[in-house]
Amino acid sequence: MKVVIAGSSGLIGTALVAALRRDGHEVARLVRRPAAAPDEFVWDPARAELDGRALRDADAVVNLCGASLGRRRWNGSYKQELRDSRITPTDVLANKVAAAGVPTLVNASGVHYYGGTTGDRVVDESSPAGTGFLATLCRDWEAATEPAEAAGVRTVLLRSAVVLSRHGGMLGMLQPLYSLGLGGRLGDGRQYTPWVSMEDEIGAIIFALTNNTVTGPINAVGPAPVTNAEFNRALGKVLHRPTPFVVPAIALRALIGEFADEAILRGPRAIPTALEQAGYAFHHPTIGSALAAVVGKDSTAR
Repeated sequence: MKVVIAGSSGLIGTALVAALRRDGHEVARLVRRPAAAPDEFVWDPARAELDGRALRDADAVVNLCGASLGRRRWNGSYKQELRDSRITPTDVLANKVAAAGVPTLVNASGVHYYGGTTGDRVVDESSPAGTGFLATLCRDWEAATEPAEAAGVRTVLLRSAVVLSRHGGMLGMLQPLYSLGLGGRLGDGRQYTPWVSMEDEIGAIIFALTNNTVTGPINAVGPAPVTNAEFNRALGKVLHRPTPFVVPAIALRALIGEFADEAILRGPRAIPTALEQAGYAFHHPTIGSALAAVVGKDSTAR
C-alpha cells in the first residue's frame, strides 16, 4: 500500500512509519516545513493547501494531528489550540481525500469521546458521546471527517486511550518517579485509566488499514479496563518498586487545573468491541503484560 501520514513526527506517527516500512508499505509524510526528503510533501492546513503529489495513487491517509493535551495548563487560548490543531487538519484532509478519490481515511480521535463520568458502566463504540470539553472535542473532531465519508471513503475513527510507550507519553513521565519509589495512585484511584500498548495502537491502525470491513469508530484500548489504583499497582509490580503515595485530587487540580478533572481524575471504562469483533488479536491483553513489555521486563507478566 501507499499510506500518507499527517502527524508522522509524533510519538505514534514515528512508530507507525517504522512499522509500515517494515511490512513493505510505501509511506508519504506530510510536513509543514520545506520538504527535506523524497517521502516528504508540504502542506499548510491553515490555508487548506496540500501538495497534490502526496495523494497520487495513495491507498490510504492516516491523520494523527493534534497538539498534546497535557503540554501546558489549559486556558481559553490553549483549549482553542487543541481544537484548531485537530479539527482544521481533519477538515482539510477529509476534503482532499474525497477530491482525490483515496479509498481509506484513518483519523485519530480519543476514548474520552465517552466523557469521564461513566463510572463502572462499560462503554463501547455503540455508546453515545459524553459531556465535557474532551468529549465535545472528540465529537467535533470526528464530525470533521464527514466530507470523506459522504464521498464514499472508508472512514475509520481511532478512539485511542493512553498509549504506553517507553519513548514518552504518560509512562515516560511516570516511570522515573516510580523507579525512585515515589509512585502512587491519583485521587481516590477508583477512576478508570484507559490504556493501550504502543504495539497494539500501531497494530490497530495497520489492522484498520488492511481490513476493508473495518469502518466507523474503533476503540484502541486494552481489552481489560483497570482503575487508576490497579494501574498504579501493576506499574509498581513490573518495576519492583513500592507505590505508597497518594496525590490528592485537590493537589492535581491546583497543579494542572481543568485537565485533571477531564482526563486524570475521570476516565471511561471503555472496551474494544469493534476491533475484537473484526478479528483483531491483542498482543498485550492485560495491563500487566503491556507494562512489562514497555519497561523491558517479562512480557508474560500479569
